[in-house]
Parts: sequence; structure tokens; C-alpha cells
Amino acid sequence: MINFTEEQLERYSRHILLKDVGVEGQERFMSGKVLIIGAGGLGAPAALYLAAAGVGTLGIVDGDKVELSNLQRQIIHFTEDVSIAKVVSATQKIQALNPDVKVNAIQEHVCASNIRDIIRGYDFIIDGTDNFAAKFLINDACVMEKIPFSHGGILRFTGQTMTILPDQSACYRCIFSAPPPRNAVPTCSQAGVLGVIAGMLGTIQAAEALKFLAKVGTLLTNSLLTFDALEMDFRKLVLRKQANCRVCGEHPIILELIDEEQPVCDLKNS
Repeated sequence: MINFTEEQLERYSRHILLKDVGVEGQERFMSGKVLIIGAGGLGAPAALYLAAAGVGTLGIVDGDKVELSNLQRQIIHFTEDVSIAKVVSATQKIQALNPDVKVNAIQEHVCASNIRDIIRGYDFIIDGTDNFAAKFLINDACVMEKIPFSHGGILRFTGQTMTILPDQSACYRCIFSAPPPRNAVPTCSQAGVLGVIAGMLGTIQAAEALKFLAKVGTLLTNSLLTFDALEMDFRKLVLRKQANCRVCGEHPIILELIDEEQPVCDLKNS
């Protein structure tokens, strides 16, 4: 049981007032460990809201440095952060927002050889990456390590997200068995993305993480939530766990992690 300080009681008072969260839920937040892979458009708002909520440990994984073109949507980074490592920039903002939060900054790109070691020990993973190869890698690693995670992707005015509970719900490969063919999907640098789309999607992912930690509400499992902000149209597609899934099915054939060849121009800095 956490002994809250007077400052913490005031900081988290709006959570504590919620009957579905309360003191117990806030304790769960403060004991929780969430890893965000990608400190870009999706990871930035997710990190800020999870830090504000008082999540005890936040891991931030990203091998890139801040670029000027990132600032249109990656709200955790400021103009003076250009050329600074994203994990350093993100850590500074998180610690300034909430000193209660412990930050594990990992300046690396996830790959088949390091991802399982990186994700172990965390309660929940947020996929804020910007390319299909990384998304399939995260899915496969989380399924193998049995760690729940939130998938997210954005392009132009649209976003999509789903939450995966390994062994319980459909995984990313149940729906998308392999990366798309080369040039089938344009990149954000080719097609563009409205900056606020990243905020809309990233905060949904943060909400899923908090719901999971507090054990409240209904997660986006066996569902793909999509939205088109031009029409402000939200849809939820019902999904099913596939018995023949290559990684989580009854007879999986993906038994070791591999680095998929990136078959399309990557969705850089999504």
C-alpha cells in the first residue's frame, strides 16, 4: 500500500474522486510500468498523459534525434530540442511534469536481437513506431513474452488502434498476417499527416494503458478502432483470434523473432 503525501493527494485528486479509480486505482498507476516504443507523434502525447497520471515507471525507447519536421506533431519536443536525442528530450519533459515518475530512457532502435530484453518487466507496451517491420516485431515479441500492448498507426487524417492481450485476444498478425507489398502504402512524408491525429490516437493508447493498470472498463481487444478526422467518423470493427495465426495460433510457425524487411517506404516520424 502506498502512503500518499499531501502533495500527491492534491496532484491526483481528480483520479481519486473517480469511483472507478479511487485510491486503489491511483496506487495501481503508481506501481505500474509502461514501455513506450517510439518517442514520436504517438509516443509523445502518450508519455505526457501517462506521466501526468503518475504511472510509476515509464520506459521510452527511441534511437532518433529530434528534427524540425517532428515538431508539427511530436508535442513532447520543443524547438530548442532539435538535434537532441528524443529519449533525452522526452525524459526532461516527463521529469519536469511529474517528478514522481521514474524514466528508463533507452536510446536504441528495437530489433529482433534486443526487443525481448527491453520489454521484459513491463506491465504494458505502447507501440508508437512508424514502420510496419517494427509493428510486426513488437507484436511477435509481446505475444512471445505474454505482455499486453496497444497497436497504433496514423496517416493523413486517419488513425487505427487495437489492444492485444496475448493468449486471450486477436493479435496484430491475426488481422494483418504480413507487411504489405512494396509501395502499397504511402509514407507520412509522401502523403502527410495532420498533426493532431497523432494526439488523438496517442491519447487513446494512453487511456488503454491506464484502464489496463487500474483494471477498469473495456479494453479495445478483439476490436480495431478506426477514425477519419475529416468526417469525424469513428468505427469499431469486430475481430477474432485466428486459430491459424502464424504467431499466436494453435500451431504457430513463427517461433523466433526476425527483422522483417521493410517492404514499403517507412512511415517516418509518424
